[in-house]
Amino acid sequence: MCAQLAGQTIEPLAGGGWVDGLRQKPNHDRTLARCVFSSFPADLGPLAAVPRRPTKPSLNRFREFLSKGEIMRKVKACLLLVAAALFAVSARAQTQGKNSADESSKTGNPTSTAEATRPAVPPAKDADATTKAAPVPATREEVEELRQEVAELKAVIHKLLESREQPTTAAGKPETGGGAARATVVAAQPATTDAAAAETTDPDPLILVQGKDKGGPPVTAGWNGEHFFIKSADGQFQLQPYGYVQTDFRSYDGDGSPANTFGVRRARFGFQGNYGSHFQFALLTDAASSGTGTTGAIVRDVYLNAKITDAFQIQAGQFKEPFAQEVAAGVTNIDFVERGLQSLLYPSAISAFRSPGVVIHGDVDGGVMQYWAGIFNGHGFANASNTTSVPETVGRVRLYPWRKHKGSVFEHLAIGGSMAYSYSRGLSNEQTPNMTLPDQAYTFLPQFPINGNVWRGEGEFTYLYGPWAVRGEYVQAQFNRTGVGTLEFGGLGFGNLPTVRYKAWNIATTYLLTGEKRPENGTPRVKHPLFGPETPGGSGHGWGAFELAFRYSGIQGNEPGIFFNDVFTPQLVPTFNMHTDEFSAGLNWYLNYWVRFQTNASVDRLKQPSTIGALPQNYVVFEQRLQFRF
Repeated sequence: MCAQLAGQTIEPLAGGGWVDGLRQKPNHDRTLARCVFSSFPADLGPLAAVPRRPTKPSLNRFREFLSKGEIMRKVKACLLLVAAALFAVSARAQTQGKNSADESSKTGNPTSTAEATRPAVPPAKDADATTKAAPVPATREEVEELRQEVAELKAVIHKLLESREQPTTAAGKPETGGGAARATVVAAQPATTDAAAAETTDPDPLILVQGKDKGGPPVTAGWNGEHFFIKSADGQFQLQPYGYVQTDFRSYDGDGSPANTFGVRRARFGFQGNYGSHFQFALLTDAASSGTGTTGAIVRDVYLNAKITDAFQIQAGQFKEPFAQEVAAGVTNIDFVERGLQSLLYPSAISAFRSPGVVIHGDVDGGVMQYWAGIFNGHGFANASNTTSVPETVGRVRLYPWRKHKGSVFEHLAIGGSMAYSYSRGLSNEQTPNMTLPDQAYTFLPQFPINGNVWRGEGEFTYLYGPWAVRGEYVQAQFNRTGVGTLEFGGLGFGNLPTVRYKAWNIATTYLLTGEKRPENGTPRVKHPLFGPETPGGSGHGWGAFELAFRYSGIQGNEPGIFFNDVFTPQLVPTFNMHTDEFSAGLNWYLNYWVRFQTNASVDRLKQPSTIGALPQNYVVFEQRLQFRF
């Protein structure tokens, strides 16, 4: 019907506008009114200049609906309401016109002044044609009322559309300039739904932060097989949340051994990522700060690494000191529940081997040689300041002589060594390392006051071949005791005591029973996980992967005694020359790539007890650990 009426011309009346022209058009039924108002023009001409009059109840309801945010849908409803009003006015005008015609025929007077001034209609050929061509008059008051109401509706619609399309500044105030133009453009377009309007006017918050990228979406997120990640479209910025939880159960058999206990060994969570190809960063916290003397969450790692080239990188912050291969391995990847006895001699052992500092490192010739050279506080976490002006200096080198000989039986053989030097301060009550075993079974040697030079040296090797792995380490450490003895009454004099020396060793082997390949520092790719997603390269679900592990580890401490044959203050410093060792066997069950269950059985042999009343004996320790990482 709208298409049929589209060809009809509605001529505006002088001083009245297109509404009066519509009132004079024949067949002004509901269909014509709906077609006209569905294409409501943006410019109503003379109607826009009509002064406002007191608001009617219908307008109040219209504004109330608009205030609730239902803008575009309510606009269409109101326009249909106006069309219905036009139809009602038209019907009433027809009725009044017929009554006026009847009265005029009886009295012989014209119907109205307006009708008398209009030109006479030429006589029709028949009655039907005369009826169709006869104009239907409307009162001037009704037309004026309709014009004013339409003008008010138009003003309200334009004002609301203009306020909706104006962008806001950061302060929440609308910007000036260009807002009216945008409102005019939108008003001339067909009405859209609220969802579509929100999509075109509400900016994406990610786009606001990152900026639009011409080649694709602003950010991408997902899972890379190791960690979740959020990455910019150009790959320049990437953020990866990561963490792990280790829950333990330990049981002991031996005189004076600890009670059987459950515990949360580690509960760590953090972020790592990169900014461009030259900067990497990491932050790691620990909610189970076991063995650090602190409570609550603490920061383990926080650092920034600047990668100039593969062979030259600078890392600064707080992180592990690069000493020995077992501390360099991630704690989620070590072969046993606890590290070997040689780890008691590592720098900063009391604080998970971490200390604030800076290191230069790199991979030379495609990883054939790796090196580290750094300086650190050497006294644990950031809240433990250095006690001397001499930093702890650490250097390490690791070689892969056959790395580029693909297929060689020695392709995955690595050898290396580490050195560390620091200076201790007796007035700060510094002592030799704590000699409590990693499994907490007993303490085999007491701590001694130290003052002066501290030296550490280490040698290491790793050999991997298919499911096999063999690793070994040897560590020595010596602690000077310059000026820690008394030579005069009251402790006013100082005497030098002999150097305390330690040596420790560790050798271990593992074999994957299910045939997976053993990585150097990582988790085997489980071929048949018990549950969860399949590992890339796997072939369906199964019982997971099983690994056998054996280890022999030992440590020896030698504190030479001395006798001060002083007339006034004769003193005897006792001698300690003791060692202990440990045999361990374990089974590692990789339920999938991210979940591992470990069980270890260890025999700790205490040969020369340092505690009064303790007897030489063997301690049997059972350790179980469930680990989840992401």
